[in-house]
Amino acid sequence: MKKLIVLMTLMTSPVFASGGRFFSLHNTNFVVLLSFLVFVAILLYAKVPLKIANLLDTRAMQIKAELDEARALREEAKALLASYERKQKDVTEQSKRIVDSAKEEAMAAAAQIKADLQVAIARRVSAAEEQILSAEQSAISAVKDKAISVAVAAAGDVLAKQMTAEAAVASIDAAIAQVDAKMR
Repeated sequence: MKKLIVLMTLMTSPVFASGGRFFSLHNTNFVVLLSFLVFVAILLYAKVPLKIANLLDTRAMQIKAELDEARALREEAKALLASYERKQKDVTEQSKRIVDSAKEEAMAAAAQIKADLQVAIARRVSAAEEQILSAEQSAISAVKDKAISVAVAAAGDVLAKQMTAEAAVASIDAAIAQVDAKMR
């Protein structure tokens, strides 16, 4: 069947239409046809089509392997991306919790500082009031001491002006008797 198709193809070629002798080495078309057939025969004898098919199959397998590897890498990249997105979400949530916790701690610290400040102010006010009371008592004591000193000095002056020598001797005797009575 194949031979018949080849023969029909050759018979319908433009060479037969020209009308000269076809099977002559002087006919360039015949020489080209003969060279082509010899070339195809050499290729078939050397199994070039099989080698080409094997090369193409090998290349197709390599391409398929590369595509499979690319798909695997793509799936791995998707998994890695999903993992990083989960980690980013977790980190975002954790940072939000940390910020909230820091705010709460800052508020608690501010409240504690405020309470400590109020206690410190109360202590200082109390200490100041004690100092004022002490200074007041000290001033009152100093005024009393000064008043007593002034009164004794004034009384001494008044007594010195009113006292006679006899009254002084009687006063001294009375003071000695009083001391003697207290000593017993």
